[in-house]
Amino acid sequence: MRELIKDNQIVTIVPQDFKKTNKGKVLEVSSDGFRMELKFKPEGLMINHICDFYSFTDNGYLYFESYIQNLENNVITIANPVKHRFLQRRKFTRIKFIEDLTLTCGEISHKVRTLDLSAGGMKLRTEENIDMDKDYDVSIKLSDEQVINCKYQLIRVEKGDSGLYTISGRFICLSNIDKMTLVQFCMKKDMENLNKSSNEE
Repeated sequence: MRELIKDNQIVTIVPQDFKKTNKGKVLEVSSDGFRMELKFKPEGLMINHICDFYSFTDNGYLYFESYIQNLENNVITIANPVKHRFLQRRKFTRIKFIEDLTLTCGEISHKVRTLDLSAGGMKLRTEENIDMDKDYDVSIKLSDEQVINCKYQLIRVEKGDSGLYTISGRFICLSNIDKMTLVQFCMKKDMENLNKSSNEE
């Protein structure tokens, strides 16, 4: 664990209930795991329940699953993870995501189809020529329980030979909870795809 987590490193912990997301500073690293002091009261965090962990390191954006071994006041002890993963090329994992959405700005609305998705933004395709100077409201349904409502800002528009426009853009005014929801959603989908590819081979 010492090569992944160091003293004073900031780690974000995400339990099943995203609203109980917390973060803290690493106090001590051992061969069995690490101890960290939480910034907020540990509401929604329970011993022996699997949580997701994220942290920026010298090697990239670290992600792993583990569980709390001990909880005393605002200090928790985390067990060594079985597996971990680094996101080196992008700050956020980007996944293939095909959905029909609507971009709206006041009375203006545009029908689009998503191509990919990350916690930072998404790529779209549409038959309509969309004004790049406007920011658009969008609702992204990840599941029956998870819907992200935010603003979408166009960064680049390319018109293909077929007449379709391909749009790259980023999310703005995204809450921390929604961002973490997207991070976790994309991460899990990406890992599911990797596992599926490995099993097929």
